[in-house]
Amino acid sequence: MACLLEAPLRISVLSEVTATSRHYVDRLFHPDPQKVLQGVIDMKNAVIGNNKQKANLIVLGAVPRLLYLLQQGLSSSELKTEVLGSELRTEVLGSELRTEVLGSELRTEVLGSELRTEGAVVLRTEVLGSELRTEGVVVLGSELRTECVVLLGSELRTEGAVVLRTECVVVLGSLAMGTENNIKSLVDCHIIPALLQGLVCPDLIFIEACLRCLRTVFISPVTPVQLLYTDPTVIPHLMSLLSRSPRTQDYITQIFSHCCKTPEHQTVLFNHGAIQNIAPMLISLSYKVRMQALKCFSVLAYENTQVSMTLVNVLVDGDLLSQVFVRMLQRDLPIEMQLTAAKCLTYMCRAGAIRTDDRCIVLKTLPCLVRMCSKERLLEERVEGAETLAYLMEPDVELQRIASVTDHLVAMLADYFKYPSSVSAITDIKRLDHDLKHAHELRQAAFKLYASLGSNDEDIRKKITETENMMDRIVSGLSESSIKVRLAAVRCLHSLSRSVQQLRTSFHDHAVWKPLMKLLQNAPDEVLVMASSTLCNLLLEFSPSKEPILESGVVELLCSLTQSDSPALRVNGIWALMNMAFQADQKVKGEIVRALGTEQLFRLLSDPDTNVLMKTLGLLRNLLSTRPHIDQIMSSHGKQIMQAVTLILEGEHSIEVKEQTLCILANIADGNTAKELIMTNDDILQKIKYYMGHSNAKLQLAATFCISNLIWNEEGSEADAMTGCQERQDKLRELGFVDILHKLTQALDPNLCERAKTAMQHYLA
Repeated sequence: MACLLEAPLRISVLSEVTATSRHYVDRLFHPDPQKVLQGVIDMKNAVIGNNKQKANLIVLGAVPRLLYLLQQGLSSSELKTEVLGSELRTEVLGSELRTEVLGSELRTEVLGSELRTEGAVVLRTEVLGSELRTEGVVVLGSELRTECVVLLGSELRTEGAVVLRTECVVVLGSLAMGTENNIKSLVDCHIIPALLQGLVCPDLIFIEACLRCLRTVFISPVTPVQLLYTDPTVIPHLMSLLSRSPRTQDYITQIFSHCCKTPEHQTVLFNHGAIQNIAPMLISLSYKVRMQALKCFSVLAYENTQVSMTLVNVLVDGDLLSQVFVRMLQRDLPIEMQLTAAKCLTYMCRAGAIRTDDRCIVLKTLPCLVRMCSKERLLEERVEGAETLAYLMEPDVELQRIASVTDHLVAMLADYFKYPSSVSAITDIKRLDHDLKHAHELRQAAFKLYASLGSNDEDIRKKITETENMMDRIVSGLSESSIKVRLAAVRCLHSLSRSVQQLRTSFHDHAVWKPLMKLLQNAPDEVLVMASSTLCNLLLEFSPSKEPILESGVVELLCSLTQSDSPALRVNGIWALMNMAFQADQKVKGEIVRALGTEQLFRLLSDPDTNVLMKTLGLLRNLLSTRPHIDQIMSSHGKQIMQAVTLILEGEHSIEVKEQTLCILANIADGNTAKELIMTNDDILQKIKYYMGHSNAKLQLAATFCISNLIWNEEGSEADAMTGCQERQDKLRELGFVDILHKLTQALDPNLCERAKTAMQHYLA
């Protein structure tokens, strides 16, 4: 694959390629290895901090040549030695120099720890342990100078070749520090497999150079992280290199942290001993190593129960890992370390490895994260602190209550919307410019934290809405250009919409339904899911927003959501329609049925997602409430509805689904004319009878409601109605329902017993 920049950039760069840039590349092809090495070194110096020069060299083809030199280093530039009995035969591959030392031309003997050499051609030779080091060899008048020749087994390796290879890697690493297009070009040239192959070399400096370059490539967002996992031998080899030096520890843990993106990646690293190999690094003398180990644990533990449960039992120098993390929360340590340690503890807590009421969470982790929200902290620290705190307390109401009264957190978060202020203490212009560009991240984090704080407790919700201009800020957030801010704002609105009081007051006063409806018109699925969830709450019976939302033509929008490929959107669409239909007038119900269509309604009744099915049954149950509505809907759609009910009762569905279906039958049985659809359907009657004798009390109760409604004789009814009632009672008696009701009057469940007794009284009446 060609190593070229993207077309627009390539055209602009090619026009600026200088003769000097070409000169650097030409020297890489010189036949003299020393000149090649010097050319690589000069190239290294030329590209430092010069992105234009880096781009020039990539366009001119430097990368393939550097990779060739890197991969050919061992085979083309090193001495190959064969030891055959008493003969020593050495040749420099490439046929420029071939030397055979036989008999009296050059005689070398190793006696104990002494090396005796005869022949003037060797300038300096010494034996060090098992290594044979040679500096300066003169053969046939030409000088071949090797910095270091190492004899390992039968292979003689020159350090000069390793130096060249190392310098090539350094240049590649420098090129990788340029633009994202540079990274793409390097990846396209297959730099990653070449560097990974280089890690088998025994030379530590070369290994460190390869790892440093790999780190630079992998931390780029344009590098496919899956390339690290393609060869199954790579991860175990990286684990084996961790102990070689502090630098290998630093680079490898950075690579792991940036390439661990999925649960599958976490599992691979975990299975190859990441925890056991990285844990000792937490007490390293090097701050860098400790910090990278901590970051690695944070990505390994995120939403991973297996890793978190293992971490909680790991000992490091006699201390539990959680205790080590807690020590890293101390205020005198760097903020980066405090934050990352708090993230590790947070993820372990969310995974169930640490209890939410554990002292290390309540007294250490939570207060630390609240401190990170202070206006004294840098923007990115405040963002990370708020988002981590939101994640920590999201499912736990007690942590939410503790956080809400810690350091005036609710009021503190209001400052996130004012940053940077006109009287900002920032004197660094670059810093101020950075913060202005990223101020939206603060608003996003504040909305997330407010959403988490107010997800359960009514008093906290009230405190949030009473915060300065809070509802106006949420409304503004719903229309921000940043999709992440819009999503966070609607999450906050959804959290507050769980409050009946806020629906009746703040939500109505600020007409939040208007920007919410606008948001629903054109948004990504993740925003649609949260916005439609919020709309479900705004359509509840007691919400003042329900009427204006109905008048805005929301029915068509909700019906379109029920056709989405996303189960979450189908659930929310049908849920909102269900809320809308609750105690609605016939006009609204008719509009829902027309807009949804019977075909789509019955398609939803066979939806494979249980939540969708349950909400559809709920919608049908709400549509079939009050006798005129029941009779009207059943007169036009009764056949299809009875077919759907039959299929559900016969299918492999949960108790909850069948209970809801029986409740629909109970509503149909409450109609004046609709009940005949049950009475004339022996199959349905037998199913009701079966569920009256079921082992589950909920199903028995729902089935008994059906019979109770069928035999009910309304006071003041006319003679023909009386006759119809009597006929129904007689038929049900013949089918054995009275005997079942009599048995159910002795049921242990008090509700079932009471309902059966009521039905029996109807018979007696």
